[in-house]
Amino acid sequence: MNEQPDSLQAPAVEAGQGLDRRAELSEFLRTRRARLKPEDVGLPDFGRHRRVPGLRREELAQLAGVSVAYYTRLEQGNGRNVSAEVLDAIARALRLTDAEHAHLTHLAKPKAHKKKPSARSQHVRASLRRLLDSFDGVPAYLVGRRAEILAWNRMAAAVFGDWGEMPQQERNWARMVFLRPEYHDLFVDWEQKAIDIVCLLRYEAGCHPDDPRLSALVGELSVKSEEFRRLWATHDVKEKSHGLKLLRHPLVGELALEYESFRVPDDSELALVTYHAEPGSVSAEALRLLASWGTDATRAGTTAHRP
Repeated sequence: MNEQPDSLQAPAVEAGQGLDRRAELSEFLRTRRARLKPEDVGLPDFGRHRRVPGLRREELAQLAGVSVAYYTRLEQGNGRNVSAEVLDAIARALRLTDAEHAHLTHLAKPKAHKKKPSARSQHVRASLRRLLDSFDGVPAYLVGRRAEILAWNRMAAAVFGDWGEMPQQERNWARMVFLRPEYHDLFVDWEQKAIDIVCLLRYEAGCHPDDPRLSALVGELSVKSEEFRRLWATHDVKEKSHGLKLLRHPLVGELALEYESFRVPDDSELALVTYHAEPGSVSAEALRLLASWGTDATRAGTTAHRP
């Protein structure tokens, strides 16, 4: 079976119209297959010219234990009647991560949702806001669907800029990272931050394909940012996690901060994100300095963050 080389596709999302699940399923499977080489999965590579990067459909079907015709229909976006066992076998053959496996399942076997449930706004209860304020010297915020920042404490404002001065619609990590130059300067590894945001939005798009606000956000960023279009076309997905972020703060210089993400028990789409520095480090001292400056640090940092 001959295949044509895959190419980067325009986003399968139209502003306000939701996500084209069939197109998303097709592109996701093709991009996962393209990243694997025969030697990666124990298949012989006889050095023949390959029309497409990665595995052929026949090879992937062989690994998953399904017919080529069956897999081809699935990769063309027809996920009707596919069983969980077949999806598990394909996920193993493609070496999918847990987040990628979940994303494949969301696309191929969507759960029944009420009409546009994700269009509703999220609310942060008062006790969570008090919890944020109680973190002394620890930058922390609550992030919801679509990478929206819903609440934050004084230290988060001192480190990332005073989000309270932004219009509510602009308090969104995707808009800030791709559309505001000051955040390009803030993150030492801006590319990785951008990848993280796009991977998160991809995952959420699979969970909530009918969310008009998410599709509008993707449409806006696709028009305004070439970097976003490039990363969106990779179809990579992952959930919020933990790690290390290097920041270039306008007042205290470089900060090395470890971050952790915690899902709120009664709202799985709301996450608490905290940042902390290694005790005794230069970054820890810089955080203490920002904390001692209080609102002056926030105001000064906001001014310095502006283009």
